[in-house]
Amino acid sequence: MLLNPISSTKMLKKLHNNPTLALVIAVSILVVFRFILLGALPLLDKTEARYSEIARLMYETKEWVVLQIEYGIPFWAKPPLSTWLSALSFKVFGINEISARLPSFLLNLFLIILLGKYIIKEKKRLFLLAFILLTTPEFFLHTGVVSTDTALCFSVSLIMIGFWKAMNDPKPLLWNYLFFVGIGLGFLSKGPLVLVLTGPPIFIWLIIKKIKIKDLLYKLPWLLGILLVALIAVPWYYLAELRSPGFFDYFIVGEHFKRFLEPGWTGDLYGSGHSQPLGMIWVFLFAFAFPWFQILILKLWKVRKTILKNSWVVYLLLWILWTPFFFTFSSNILHTYILPSTVPLALLVIHYWPEFKRKDVLYKVAAVFPVLSILFFIGIRSSSYWEPYLNTDKYLIRQTHNDDDPVFYWQRTSYSGAFYTKGKSERIDTEEQLDSIVRSRNQFYLLTKNKDRDEIPEVYRNRMKLLDSNYRNTVFRFDKTIKP
Repeated sequence: MLLNPISSTKMLKKLHNNPTLALVIAVSILVVFRFILLGALPLLDKTEARYSEIARLMYETKEWVVLQIEYGIPFWAKPPLSTWLSALSFKVFGINEISARLPSFLLNLFLIILLGKYIIKEKKRLFLLAFILLTTPEFFLHTGVVSTDTALCFSVSLIMIGFWKAMNDPKPLLWNYLFFVGIGLGFLSKGPLVLVLTGPPIFIWLIIKKIKIKDLLYKLPWLLGILLVALIAVPWYYLAELRSPGFFDYFIVGEHFKRFLEPGWTGDLYGSGHSQPLGMIWVFLFAFAFPWFQILILKLWKVRKTILKNSWVVYLLLWILWTPFFFTFSSNILHTYILPSTVPLALLVIHYWPEFKRKDVLYKVAAVFPVLSILFFIGIRSSSYWEPYLNTDKYLIRQTHNDDDPVFYWQRTSYSGAFYTKGKSERIDTEEQLDSIVRSRNQFYLLTKNKDRDEIPEVYRNRMKLLDSNYRNTVFRFDKTIKP
């Protein structure tokens, strides 16, 4: 039943007079909307579909140590934590988009609750924290995206908050050990990079605050902690190298040094480097942390004379700025690399929140991104017009869904194609291979890049029925009964 103008006015007035209730409603809408997106959008090439396919292969083959990019071909580029989570989700909920994305969705929500309980410690501030993070584009995006970055962000947050609690809380027993748990999980989420992203800001903070070494040694259980890190991370690294020799050299040297120090690094076995202008990471931070990064900059400028007087502010600032500073000198970067900075950004905004005068304006500005996202989602779901422009082969594979005939790709494959055919798609590289398949089968499906369609021999192309196409690919059905 539609609300009348009077009741609508009363509701708006009630929300205006009760910001906490408004935050609860806003956060609930954002969480529900983000959950809907888990299954409403297809897995996109390359990143999401690739990691989903790696997890599907893990679940299907029951190979939980050596990640595979294709059957029998090891994937050395990343550790297994995010893949384990998606594969376990497949085991519980079946193979689909929701299962693939659910771990990152739950991980970010758990992180928000954890920070709210042990750092914010106020219910209304918990919802403010959730609102800030879920209206930050990068964090919202990764609350339900299949990638390694969400697990890395979670690990970094455990380390940084664990260290702060250990140094400042008289009874931080839990966080003393969560600090080391974070390191162990970080090694399993993205490798030694976790130490690069957390060690320097902690070290600089120790220097600024003039913390004595003996205090540092006393505050943390180093022997048990290091043992805990080893128990979490070392077994997988040992088994991965044992069962797939060459992993360690590629992952440590290639992924952690050459990828970031060599522009256009050509040693990548699974794609190509993401070459960007030096310093592009700051553009990513400015764009994908909107509007809270800009709001924080303005606030910090106003209180610039007092920043160094507050230990918590200094700690959060170092946490925010170190990651983009580190990647300033790398050209092989993605916007996802700013994700670890979004958590301290939200915490610092909350620290200064009582000093903001026009909070209603901040809420409205922050709502721009989620509102546009909802409108865009409604637009693409209300019409199939957008399907051909999405970077996925799902809708082409859908043409073959109810058929047992095999699916082939002409001279290239896609991760989304592999995932949606459950690994049954194959690649044809030469005319000889195509000729052999034509002679041995009466019917099959063939997907090809639009620009490569003319490379298929005309004698075969004339016996193919075009079923569907998108902006990059076309799917045909070959049938021997069709006369050339």
